[in-house]
Amino acid sequence: MTRAQQTISVGLLVTSLYLALYLQLIPLPELVQTEIVPVLPFWALVSFGAYLLFRLGWNVMTFHDVPEAHKELTAEIEMAKADLRRLGVDVD
Repeated sequence: MTRAQQTISVGLLVTSLYLALYLQLIPLPELVQTEIVPVLPFWALVSFGAYLLFRLGWNVMTFHDVPEAHKELTAEIEMAKADLRRLGVDVD
């Protein structure tokens, strides 16, 4: 099974579970059914966004821990500056 098929399978599973909860096919206490189940998709979206922001911030914070990538990026910047200088563009 490819990764796309796995992702689609998990998405369909979660969607069908939520639909069963929303349509009250799975019995839950009334408070949970009226107060929590309707906002589950929004909660999941906000949680996923917070997770992605955390990962982005963490990777930016620990970027200096990858010296090979830093050296490669610095070399590419210097190559780009040299190309621009050769074309007559002031980059300093």
